[in-house]
Amino acid sequence: MNTVAITPIWVPMGMKVKRLRNAIAITLVFAIILLPALQTAALPAGPGVSSTSSIVIEASSNRVLFGTNAHKKLPMASTTKIMTALVALENGSLDDEVKVSSNAYGVEGSSMYLHLGETIPLRDLLYGLMLASGNDAAVAIAEHIGGSVEGFVCMMNDKAARLGLVNTHFVTPNGLHDDEHYTTAYDLAIIAAEALRNDTFAEIVSSQYYTSEGGSITRYFKNKNKLLWNYEGANGVKTGYTMYAGKCLVFSAERDGMQVVGVTLNSSNIFSDAKLLMDYAFANYEQKLVVSKDVPVVWVQVEDGEKNLLALYTEQDIIMPVRKGYAGSFMTRIEVPDVCRAPVQKDSAVGYLTVYDEYKHASKVVLVAGETIERPSLLDYIFRMVLKWAG
Repeated sequence: MNTVAITPIWVPMGMKVKRLRNAIAITLVFAIILLPALQTAALPAGPGVSSTSSIVIEASSNRVLFGTNAHKKLPMASTTKIMTALVALENGSLDDEVKVSSNAYGVEGSSMYLHLGETIPLRDLLYGLMLASGNDAAVAIAEHIGGSVEGFVCMMNDKAARLGLVNTHFVTPNGLHDDEHYTTAYDLAIIAAEALRNDTFAEIVSSQYYTSEGGSITRYFKNKNKLLWNYEGANGVKTGYTMYAGKCLVFSAERDGMQVVGVTLNSSNIFSDAKLLMDYAFANYEQKLVVSKDVPVVWVQVEDGEKNLLALYTEQDIIMPVRKGYAGSFMTRIEVPDVCRAPVQKDSAVGYLTVYDEYKHASKVVLVAGETIERPSLLDYIFRMVLKWAG
């Protein structure tokens, strides 16, 4: 993977490690003053899509590559089921046996045709939910995981809040219309990117076919997402339609190590819009290594330690989508204390690194200690004092 140059700006915190978190607001103020103005790159011309709202992001960084009305609150129909599946996977077991209640049986709209009273594994319900878009499966899952539909919906909203989404509110687990059930293209893309980090979810939504044999009958599902057959690298995610929401699609694909996720809401041609958005992303952006986790970012002074310098690293590589052909450097802001006092434990948080891309978008990560530095022993201390006196 190619790398790009970075231009560091060091912002000393002027305090000890234990006061790091309280210092962030202060250091941000100084950072704004010290950080030079970045030259904002011109955005490539965007695709012409038919939807009321659309977006495409790079999944690992959640970086927006293109969007139209991306923060407009809209109904999202069965794309709701992405959150339903994610919450179920995080709180249930695939081998759970779920009994179909009268509430789940015969729910209106798309269905996997559950039988009243039958017992079926959660795994099969999830495939029926995501491939066949079963509204009945959504209710059965909700009652099993949340104790009731209402309880499960609270879990969905709690998950949205933990993801930092402020323009999303769930009322149902299946997306049947309610005026208070809404999201935005941006929020839905973030939900889908989070869900795709779950290996089981990714496996389900990338499946073209599935045979369910765990219930009272054998069921055969074919994924409604046509992109899985006719778009290179396509690997998800979910279709949706109601009269109120129009045609909706959450889509994803991976090429050359870059995973993109997109959303089109109230579109006249969901698959055409999806292809245009993904073609735009892959044609104009590529993944590049900005900061390696194996290379120290900065060194800080250590007081009362066996060593007097400590190297700080990022916890993981920072890889970001970069416009193809971009030859400039990324600006970074480093926030660290003036001095650390021993002992300092390896991998403990010591500061922050913020990377700004060509469009002034920022990614902030923790800087951690590259090694453990203990306080010197009594003999070490005496030896140091002797050297000091002798000098």
